[in-house]
Amino acid sequence: MPEQAIVTSVDALRAFRANLIVYVSKARPALEEVTSEVLRTRGWLESDRRVYWEAQVRRRTRQLEAAQQALFGVSLSKLRDVTMSEKMAVRKAKEALTEAEEKLKSVKRWSRELETKLEPLTRQLEKLHTVLSSDMTNAIAYLGEAVRTLDAYAETAPSESATKPAPQPSAETREETK
Repeated sequence: MPEQAIVTSVDALRAFRANLIVYVSKARPALEEVTSEVLRTRGWLESDRRVYWEAQVRRRTRQLEAAQQALFGVSLSKLRDVTMSEKMAVRKAKEALTEAEEKLKSVKRWSRELETKLEPLTRQLEKLHTVLSSDMTNAIAYLGEAVRTLDAYAETAPSESATKPAPQPSAETREETK
């Protein structure tokens, strides 16, 4: 005769389901924040910083040309000698232009490296997003249904025949069946 199942851990399932809901409710916003931060960093690097340093290269190139022109103008005119300040202005303008060109190269390199390093991580983030939005939601629903089913099962009263022991055949009945 089948024995009655003893269901004692429905509360553990309820607690696990509640913890899973809390986890999903905290993990989704964190994941979305990470994704938006990645997009923001990519945009900052590719748009803002690149545009800024390209503009700096152009501006500093013009400053260098102006300083060189001033130095050249003084050296052509025989009215006065080239001063140290004019030579320093050219040197400073060259250094500033070199710095801007180096920064622009760095930004371009970082953009390339960011893409190559982010690609596998972005795929993992997408997988995690799918797990959180689909699989975990399904798991929460499944656990809720399991809890309801087990509650319904635990509430049903065992039938009288299931609780009574089966009648033992008498000695006469055993003799007759032989």
